Amino acid sequence: MDTQTKPKQQIGKLFIVATPIGNLQDMTFRAVDTLKNVDIIAAEDTRTSRKLLDFYAINTPMMPCHDHNEAKAGLQIMALLEEGKDVALISDAGTPLINDPGYHVVHLLRAEGFDVVTIPGACSPIAALAASGLPTDIFTYLGFLPRKGKARMDAFNTIQVASHTQVFLESPKRILKTLQGLQALPQMGERPCVVGRELTKLYEEFISGTLNEVVTHFTTSAGRGEMVVMMGAGETLVVDDAMIAQALAVKKDQGLSASASAKEVALALNVSRSRVYALLHPAAE
Repeated sequence: MDTQTKPKQQIGKLFIVATPIGNLQDMTFRAVDTLKNVDIIAAEDTRTSRKLLDFYAINTPMMPCHDHNEAKAGLQIMALLEEGKDVALISDAGTPLINDPGYHVVHLLRAEGFDVVTIPGACSPIAALAASGLPTDIFTYLGFLPRKGKARMDAFNTIQVASHTQVFLESPKRILKTLQGLQALPQMGERPCVVGRELTKLYEEFISGTLNEVVTHFTTSAGRGEMVVMMGAGETLVVDDAMIAQALAVKKDQGLSASASAKEVALALNVSRSRVYALLHPAAE
C-alpha cells in the first residue's frame, strides 16, 4: 500500500498587469506573456479589453471585475487561486488600482496570505509628469479632485500651499472650471501649470505655461480626452492678510466657528494662530 503523502495542491497567484493608456504597442513582453499564460483575466470591461487581447493574439478567458461587482469578484478570484489557478487583473487602460478598480481585491487577497505579483507598465500620471518639465523629485498624486463642497475647497487649498508638484486627473468637461477655481486663489495665476492630454495617442498634447496662460488656452480651445494636470509649487508663498481673510470666509461659509476656523486656516497656511485670531478679533466669539 502506498503510504506516500499526497502533495499539497499548489496555490495560484494574482498578477496585477499594466496595459497601454492609448498606444496598443506600449505593452511589455512580460505583460503579454503573463496574460497568455494565466488561467483567467479579470478585466474592468471585457469588451474594451478584447481589443487589446485580439491585438496580441491572447485567447485567455476573461471575467468582469469592476466598481459594481468588485466584492463578489474578489471572492471568485480567491476561489480560483485556491484551486491552483493563476489570475491576471487588468483595467481598461494603464495600471490597475490607480483610479481604477482592484484595491478591494488586492486588499482581500493580501489579508488572506495569497501572493500578488505586479507587472509594471503604463501609468498616465507618471507618463505625464516625466514629460512635464516640472520637478519630479517630490510630488503628490491627488487622483480626481472632489467635484464640490468643502472637500473640493480643501483640495484647492492643498494645491495652493504645496511646496512640491501636485498631480491630478480631470475630464475635458470640467477642466476649465477646475483651472479657473485654482486661478481665483491668491498668488496662483503665475504658478507653473502643465496639462497633458491624449497621452501616447495620435493627438497627444502638452499645454504649459503659467496657470493664467493655461486657463486662456482652454477658454478658447476645448480639450478632448482624459487630462493629467500638474501644478508646480510657487517660489515662496507669501501669506498676506487678504489670503487669510479669504480662507476664513470659506470656513465661515462651511459653518465653522471662529475658533475652529482660525485653527484650520493657521494649519493650512502655515501661519501662527495668533495672527489669524488678530484678523478675527472684531467678530470674535
